[in-house]
Amino acid sequence: MNRTSPAPGARPPHEVVAAALRERIDSGQLPPGARIPTQKDLAEEFGVNRTAVRQALHDLRSLGLLTGTGRGAPPTVARPGRAQEAPKPAGTELAERLYEAFHAEDVTIDSYSLTTETFNNALARPHRSIVDGTLRPRSITVRVILPSSQAYLALPRLVDDPDDRRPLTRLHELQHTWASALRRTLDAFRDRYDVPEVSCEIRTVAATPLQKLYLLNGTEALLGYYHVVPEEVTYQGEELRIYDVLGFETSLFHFSSATDSQVKQDAAFVADSQAWFDSLWDTIATPLTP
Repeated sequence: MNRTSPAPGARPPHEVVAAALRERIDSGQLPPGARIPTQKDLAEEFGVNRTAVRQALHDLRSLGLLTGTGRGAPPTVARPGRAQEAPKPAGTELAERLYEAFHAEDVTIDSYSLTTETFNNALARPHRSIVDGTLRPRSITVRVILPSSQAYLALPRLVDDPDDRRPLTRLHELQHTWASALRRTLDAFRDRYDVPEVSCEIRTVAATPLQKLYLLNGTEALLGYYHVVPEEVTYQGEELRIYDVLGFETSLFHFSSATDSQVKQDAAFVADSQAWFDSLWDTIATPLTP
């Protein structure tokens, strides 16, 4: 069998196999409980090696679509109602879901959080794939809502003096640093790596985010609650003891309306989260000044 290397811009072999199998699962061609073809049969069907097949099966297992992917009998399609994986830390979950979202031809990302630090770090993998040509979206549209620098936020604040503005000043400096980095990354997608359409708009609202929300391609919502913790930080040469929130460590709960196998509550949650974000965006959100 002639197994050639993927052409420039083509998806890696394991992603091709995973996408084809997922389409069969979503369409009902492979119903819950059905056995997946053997690794040998899949390798022959798609003209790939078994390593690519094993990686594809691993990826589908990580999404909760397959069970029994170990040695022995071929894996089977997971049945609806199986327990979902525990939520992962934001730094891990957002990176994984964002990479999958960037396989779409038209990528849309809406983000609501204290800063864009987690978002920036999660872009590393799709960034590498765009640079090497394995991902080639036609358009990327990003909308970000952050807390306004004009608002008196509940967090962060000094443990002993809630009226001291230094923790808020530090937060807003971090906001601008990460927002500028985000814009530069997205500009590079357009100017250096030939993504035809790229848009990044950042607005602010006079409210303290007590949770972070990411909406991906209109079909997925990732929600996590900020847990307030005491923390020691250095600012302008001074040690400050502040009440701050966890960012990377925040657990993100994943909701999806992308497939019929998802419960109706997931689809309703995604739709209402999108409507909530749009309501802020279209009413009280104002542009973040450079």
